[in-house]
Amino acid sequence: MRLLALAALVAASIANAQYPAKPVRVIVGYAAGSSTDIVARVMADRLAAHWKSSVYVETRAGAAGNLAADAVAKSAPDGYTLLFAQNGLAISAAALPNLPYKAETELVPLAPVAATPHILIVAPEFPAKNVQELIARAKAEPGKLSFASSGVGNSDHLCGELFNLMAGITAIHVPYKGGAPAATDVMGGRIAYYFAGMPVGLPLHKTGRARALGVTSKARFAGAPDVPTIAEQGLPDYEATLWQGFFAPAGIAPELAGRIAADIRATLAQPETAEKLAGASVTLWHADQAAFKRFFAAEIQKWREVVKKANLKFD
Repeated sequence: MRLLALAALVAASIANAQYPAKPVRVIVGYAAGSSTDIVARVMADRLAAHWKSSVYVETRAGAAGNLAADAVAKSAPDGYTLLFAQNGLAISAAALPNLPYKAETELVPLAPVAATPHILIVAPEFPAKNVQELIARAKAEPGKLSFASSGVGNSDHLCGELFNLMAGITAIHVPYKGGAPAATDVMGGRIAYYFAGMPVGLPLHKTGRARALGVTSKARFAGAPDVPTIAEQGLPDYEATLWQGFFAPAGIAPELAGRIAADIRATLAQPETAEKLAGASVTLWHADQAAFKRFFAAEIQKWREVVKKANLKFD
């Protein structure tokens, strides 16, 4: 038995040393062109260069990223199928007890990549020119304005719900299968407002295809210093951040998980990666695997409390 155990350890060690020996698949649960998809593709390209091996992104949009998360949770824990997820993963774990997978036990946090505020956008022709005017308009027409999200329970959805709760307004939530289609309907005037991810919303603001009313961080975003925070426009306690990172299926060998996490961090530290992600309008987040695990557990607990206090129903 000892010889068999030793042989298994040696085999695993050799496999880890040779990783990756075949293409790595990164599954994303949001539509092509969404904020999370954009960052995932940058990281896939940079990891491919780091590993000198193919890394490709597979889109499985829908159910607030849970189709993708479920697929990864049920995949072989060999390091060749990874999940690139965002806040929605923790929110779903907190708010949806009947999911076909359990994020807390069936997915392993590997490494974060970015933590960036959302940007509140409206159509260029929308009457409100700032957050206070948007709130006033919503109060004058209760329940008539609509706000978009990339899916029920996603980060942008909760940004909107938190905003509505703190502003004391009611609005109709319209979920989409990604940030790009949500932003398209805002630009077209079919939806009133959207808390877009920076990679989607900031370019639209800069090119005049949408107007930014505010950012969701406490301090102004360095990439858009002209856009005031929501906190400085009458909601001083408002703050929300879109985080994104890599996960693996539970059962992955700890040594391999640590190796992949270290490679992600090393790739993130490269100037070329920082430059490309800065071009995607995101803020890099450097943390080791242990810190990311603690953060993810705390995120689930935080959103459980928010969902309960706000009495939000996602089923």
